[in-house]
Amino acid sequence: MLLWNFIQEELFGMKWLSELLKTWLETLGFDIASRIGGSIHFFVYDVIKISLLLCTLIFVMSFIQSYFPPEKSRRIMGRFHGITANVIGALLGALTPFCSCSSIPIFMGFMSAGLPLGMTFSFLISSPMINPGSLVLLMSIFGAKIAGVYVLLGLLLAVIGGILIEKMHMEKYVEAVAYNRVGSVDIEATYLSFKQRAKFSAEQAVDTFKSVFPYILLGVGIGAVIHNWIPEKFIQSILGSNNPFGVILATVTGVPIYADIFGTIPIAEALLLKGAMLGTVLSFMMAVTDLSLPSMIMLRKVIKPKLLFTFISVCTLGIIIIGYVFNALHYILI
Repeated sequence: MLLWNFIQEELFGMKWLSELLKTWLETLGFDIASRIGGSIHFFVYDVIKISLLLCTLIFVMSFIQSYFPPEKSRRIMGRFHGITANVIGALLGALTPFCSCSSIPIFMGFMSAGLPLGMTFSFLISSPMINPGSLVLLMSIFGAKIAGVYVLLGLLLAVIGGILIEKMHMEKYVEAVAYNRVGSVDIEATYLSFKQRAKFSAEQAVDTFKSVFPYILLGVGIGAVIHNWIPEKFIQSILGSNNPFGVILATVTGVPIYADIFGTIPIAEALLLKGAMLGTVLSFMMAVTDLSLPSMIMLRKVIKPKLLFTFISVCTLGIIIIGYVFNALHYILI
């Protein structure tokens, strides 16, 4: 138990970094208890923590994925059918460090390979919502219990969503362009040396970090403002337990926003610290990562309106249900 607390608090949560920054800022004359000092501490701490965890996790996962390039993954996935296929699709999505927009080309690759529609949508739902990096960040901020429940319910949403879409037999609502072979990014994994895999993984970590860093800065900046400048009573009145429509409001609010999970977590952290309900906060996170307006515009290019509306409806309903479930468990999990 002591070892696990050390891993969660010092390794994932980086409390040592928080204390180090606090001492450094106080040496510079900042009062951490003030709004300005607290905002600076929140911003610098979260940016460094998220960046370090993200780069480490992307490197490790990219190294593992170098053994399973896209073509090989498609061949493996093509062996599964029925609910097993949906589970495999959701799990693969959870293991890939992609945002919603980055998941769509992979989705097209799966479609062109002839994989079941439900399986590809299970991947598309889980990929931006869950990944190893977000799991570590969730654990560092919310704890292992909340992170575990979030992942399980996210996977459940991906599996059920994929099954529902599969049962509706909506293959005819996929645009022809989705079946065109996309440019292969396959690599001959068999012939890569350890050094080549390490180089590939480092490049993936750098490229991913460059693409998401602006959203990390934006998300942490918004989180710092919420944490130190917006009154707690205001947050509680909108997203607290006294507003039965808080989950719906958070879900609808999250849709127009474009950010990946790494930029959304700091906002969720600040909202939760201000008294927002857990389910309401996580609904906001899921809506931002799964249903952002830019990704829906991209998705419209490969699927027809009826299928797009079905996808949005299934995800929205599932996110709202998950939000209310989490709210019911709020005082148990926290």
